[in-house]
Amino acid sequence: MGRLTHGTDAHRDAVASALIGWGIAELRDLPWRTTSDPWCILVSEVMLQQTSVARVLPMYADFIGRFPDPAALAGAPLGEALGMWQGLGYPRRCRNLREAATRIRDDHGGVVPSTLEALLALPGVGAYTARAVLAFAHRADVAVVDTNVSRVLSRLGNRPMTARELQDTADSLVPRGMGWEWNQMIMELGARICTARGPTCGQCPLEDPCAWRGQGDDPASRSAGASRPQGRFEGSDRQARGRAMRAVSAAGVPREVVVAAMGVEPERAERLIAALVAEGLMVDRGDSVASP
Repeated sequence: MGRLTHGTDAHRDAVASALIGWGIAELRDLPWRTTSDPWCILVSEVMLQQTSVARVLPMYADFIGRFPDPAALAGAPLGEALGMWQGLGYPRRCRNLREAATRIRDDHGGVVPSTLEALLALPGVGAYTARAVLAFAHRADVAVVDTNVSRVLSRLGNRPMTARELQDTADSLVPRGMGWEWNQMIMELGARICTARGPTCGQCPLEDPCAWRGQGDDPASRSAGASRPQGRFEGSDRQARGRAMRAVSAAGVPREVVVAAMGVEPERAERLIAALVAEGLMVDRGDSVASP
């Protein structure tokens, strides 16, 4: 097949046919792919934000087992939820998820809403997460654009794209009635073949309609949603914050014990503790610090 003009109906049809032909059989067996429960989908998507599948897998089942619905999480102390979140990082996501669960319990009768507007109104739920719930729980024909999808689309068109262009392009590609399948497959493609480093273009089902094909500067690196390298973790504020949260308990731990556990100079430790308290992730009791 010759090179197709990006954005034409023929190009969109070629992309859809190639990706669908690649098939459901290529999808990894992941627990959130075997459920249509909107709460389970919401939990998995929040966990997967900036966190690898490998880290989420051993945590997801335990979290859902303890908090099988929004009311269960809303009714639990935040400290308990944070304790089960240990190892996933970015604890603000857990706090936001609990706040969303509370809103769902109080304003939506305990049922995760099923409209984009209502989902976007939940704490910590952005465009990606809201659309993921619609596509994966309700099989709606909406496009889910994460870092992997952004990379695939930018390379297909061989140009960097804004967030709006990415969403519009993704929306135009979803085959009618295949929102679940399409989104799962394009995300899988980005995660396993059209990777940020060392993409295996020769194995890609979209090699033919792709305008980049691994030649020249990578347009994905300049697109909205492109992954950016994180700073060094060793010795970082993220590491010290994590150590502090692991050191505290609901009963409270002497302040000097928490500061010592953080492994940084006392002034920096106190600044980080103050930030955690301000974020609602710790409770300052003066001489001691506790989980919320």
